[in-house]
Amino acid sequence: MTQNPQSLVQEYVQQGIEARTAFFQAGSESVIEVAKLMAVTLVRGGKILFCGNGGSAADAQHLAAEFVSRFEMERPSLPALALTTDSSVLTAVGNDYGFDQVFSKQVKALGREGDVCVGISTSGTSRNVLQALRMGREQGLTTVALLGREGAAIQEHCDYPLCVPAQRTAHIQEVHIVIGHLLCGLVDHFLFEAADQLQPYL
Repeated sequence: MTQNPQSLVQEYVQQGIEARTAFFQAGSESVIEVAKLMAVTLVRGGKILFCGNGGSAADAQHLAAEFVSRFEMERPSLPALALTTDSSVLTAVGNDYGFDQVFSKQVKALGREGDVCVGISTSGTSRNVLQALRMGREQGLTTVALLGREGAAIQEHCDYPLCVPAQRTAHIQEVHIVIGHLLCGLVDHFLFEAADQLQPYL
């Protein structure tokens, strides 16, 4: 029997609510901790690097733009880069070294000790994201991962894994962008509204 469109909509929405609720019941404190870490990094003159594939590449660009332009308040531009945007670098590294290294080469070239590298992977298994986080650790960056499912191999190679316990890729991506927006808003809060809360970290 064919499912009717209204039930498809309701099922999809309910699954999305469940995915968001499941993550934030366990992970809200981790999101706040990562936001404080990012704010401290920016205070110290560091930057945030984002990477991911497909829809996660779009999220990387989206979040970098929120930092560089603005999120919800007028404030100075904040240094962030999406490692998904330079087609010449991506194709040169992909051609000469393989697709697994398209982000790690950029982390090695652009990352500095104290920066933050954020890898986004709904599967938790993206090898180029894994390599970027490994390189970040070698370079002295703090590594954060937005993951899905069980986080798989990547979870073992980052300092702050934020793993959405869902199976449907679309729902994982939806929660990832909620996490990303919260990070943007919380960083702004800690930098421009509640700077005293960063003192224990400085």
